[in-house]
Amino acid sequence: MHTHDLSPWQHSHQFDAGNPAAERSTRWVLAITAAAMLMEIAAGWWFNSMALLADGWHMSSHAVAIGVSAFAYTAARRLARDRRFAFGTWKIEVLGGFASAVFLLAVAGLMVFASVERLWSPEPIHYREAVMVAALGLAVNLLCAWLLAGAHGHDHGHGHGHAHDGHDHGHGHDHGHGHHHDLNLRSAYLHVLADAATSVLAIAALLGGWFLGWAWLDPVMGVVGAVLVANWARSLLRQTSAVLLDREMDHPVAEEIREGVETGLADSHTRVVDLHVWRVGREAYACAVTVVTHSPTLDADGVRACFSMHEEIRHSTVEVQRCSG
Repeated sequence: MHTHDLSPWQHSHQFDAGNPAAERSTRWVLAITAAAMLMEIAAGWWFNSMALLADGWHMSSHAVAIGVSAFAYTAARRLARDRRFAFGTWKIEVLGGFASAVFLLAVAGLMVFASVERLWSPEPIHYREAVMVAALGLAVNLLCAWLLAGAHGHDHGHGHGHAHDGHDHGHGHDHGHGHHHDLNLRSAYLHVLADAATSVLAIAALLGGWFLGWAWLDPVMGVVGAVLVANWARSLLRQTSAVLLDREMDHPVAEEIREGVETGLADSHTRVVDLHVWRVGREAYACAVTVVTHSPTLDADGVRACFSMHEEIRHSTVEVQRCSG
């Protein structure tokens, strides 16, 4: 025989829906980035700088991606009370971050293509004017990074001390909530950082060409910037896709749930036979756990008490199966 029960949170619909501070900052960054983008593209074309033009087009992709991030915040907020979303609308924000990462990869490819083309067909560059515009672009990027960093808040790491049957099992695990705190905001922040990095590379390339006559440095820096951007995009894709595909069983909390149940209920020879953990919010998880026990009185609440110290478990489904013998 078996019993089946849901957690007290089964009727709670919202899991960390929306981030007002991040939404406001993202909208400001979008406006600033769009203005700087137009300036850099026009200047790069006028002054014939591949690095500056690449930085401008790179910034244009960021304007689109940051626009996607802003839209994701708005959609998540407006749909937060829509009960068709079983665990809330947080994954709309994650989807925005995933789309931004795809944009980054596409821009990295375009940067490589354009830079290699310029290596084969070099053209004269107006270095003085191009350096001034690139420096202004860098200042804009730093301002945007400051705005987004202010909205990011503090990292949250939880260390749990587990006490079972008089034995203190101290687990100082940092679950890395800060790392995944807001993937949509992280994507916008990475776009701005990538912009800043390509601006620095553009300035270095322009100065090298201006003072040392190294005209080849301009397109080479374009390639270097593209590799840097692609690497950041790959990292963001890995993080967002893990959430979207519910690949969370390697998270420390999954093993701690299993350990907590089997250690806390060791006297009744209870073991976990099935466990699923997935993320439903920035700092919220859901789990489904099935246990087999020899105890005639163990119920779902007794199992749930074994991992009740994990505040990040906001929804749990517990099934208890009893051994017949």
